[in-house]
Amino acid sequence: MSEEKQIVTIFVISDSAGETASKLAQATMAQFPSVEFCIFRRTFVNDEDTLKKALADAKLEDALILHTLINKDLAKLTDQYCHENDLFNMDLLNPPVREISRRTGIDPTLEPGALHHLNENYFQRIKAMEFAVKYDDGKDPRGFLEADIVLLGVSRTSKTPLSLFLANKNFKVANLPLIPQAHIPKQIFEVDPKKIVGLTNDPEILNNIRKERMRAYGMNPDTAYSDIDKIKEELTFANDLYEKLGCVVINVASLSIEETASMIFDALDLVDHSYFTTVE
Repeated sequence: MSEEKQIVTIFVISDSAGETASKLAQATMAQFPSVEFCIFRRTFVNDEDTLKKALADAKLEDALILHTLINKDLAKLTDQYCHENDLFNMDLLNPPVREISRRTGIDPTLEPGALHHLNENYFQRIKAMEFAVKYDDGKDPRGFLEADIVLLGVSRTSKTPLSLFLANKNFKVANLPLIPQAHIPKQIFEVDPKKIVGLTNDPEILNNIRKERMRAYGMNPDTAYSDIDKIKEELTFANDLYEKLGCVVINVASLSIEETASMIFDALDLVDHSYFTTVE
């Protein structure tokens, strides 16, 4: 007889879009693959009536509550309600806000959704996203000289999704697919190697990924594209180029996009400016 599966409910309550608390919830859930989770989002909660309804719903589910309510009265109401009803409650925003205020002597704005202002930082991000689309897959070699980061890699090493993820961090990214028979644009050799990242993968993993891609298109999975010997040839060509360029090399075989991006930040000594405010 199989064991009954554990079910845990999480309520994300926010005065804005709820992304911060949702990411923490997802990171927590990832630690328990055998547990079934239900996650409910109550967003743009800016008054007591809406908050009380959300808290009552959470009580019915015996939920864990993660919240980012910057309004002191709403945060206090949440803490009090959870204490009285024996509900787990975590305030993700106010403790660090209070500590920064204590250290600096500066009062916080206490403005809901301040992270999502359409400020200069936001528009820089949009430009970076447009740049990544424009210079995806080596469409225009001139982009390599303008980019903050240049990604190189054989097919299915996550160049495009990684480019877009990094663009969302305000970096201009251009990428180039590497094919042994194809010409390497001269601009690649003019780029500072400290801006270049060579992506690689394990042959067997690439073989499986490419076969699945062919199946997804309703095609025969056993083609030259997925041939293990061809893949090894491509990887050798790529690694030889990386050595010639003297660039950073990252094997993405067991990495998520987020993990690869983090390794790029470390390797290239970059700072994620996506949440920085502009200092006048």
